[in-house]
Amino acid sequence: MNFELWEPVYESILADFGYDRGADERARDVLYRHLDGRETFDLQTLRLQGQTVAIAGAGPSLEADLDTVRAADAVVAASTAADRLRAKGVPVDCVVTDLDKHEERVVSFSRQGVPVAVHAHGDNLMTIEETVPQLASHSLIPTTQAAPRPPVRNFGGFTDGDRAAFLADHLGAAELTFPGWDFDDPTVDPEKARKLRWAERLLYWLECRRDERFAVLDNSRDTIDTSPLPV
Repeated sequence: MNFELWEPVYESILADFGYDRGADERARDVLYRHLDGRETFDLQTLRLQGQTVAIAGAGPSLEADLDTVRAADAVVAASTAADRLRAKGVPVDCVVTDLDKHEERVVSFSRQGVPVAVHAHGDNLMTIEETVPQLASHSLIPTTQAAPRPPVRNFGGFTDGDRAAFLADHLGAAELTFPGWDFDDPTVDPEKARKLRWAERLLYWLECRRDERFAVLDNSRDTIDTSPLPV
């Protein structure tokens, strides 16, 4: 993702939620400092090029969608979806997370050699401070939603789920599937529901960029507010 292309969308997200761009940048810089020259994960070893990749969401439908997960060549799991898949004996190839709720399990994944894309933003600075030093750096993919500061990267995306999709796209996935995605999950709070609307928008933008139609959008594609998107 070219940051100049991402930046206007990012600014729209900041405006919608009232988030502080400076806080995102401070969190990015804390993540950068904790790397302290350590070697991070080599993205090319993830080998998603030309593969069908399941972008596993943490919605209520995940366990019902296990056949879709198992049918994929690779699995990139959003947040706690990785924990639930592991509990079902389903391996994941990458975990994408902002460390909400499951820091200890993220540390475990990283130490077992599973790459973890850890995202720094204004609301998780303290969690970054506490958790990143415990991670195996060779399994760490550091990310930001602000301007990148290598090795902290910005692949695009806002929530763990759509960031997972943008990461798989960046690495050349041929097809994306979306088990465990529930845009209308009634159990989430109002802020999370707004974030899911943004995830929907961003997946629409991604499918346009890929010239692909994601089945997960089939019931909502015609009603998505695309005004913040460069499509």
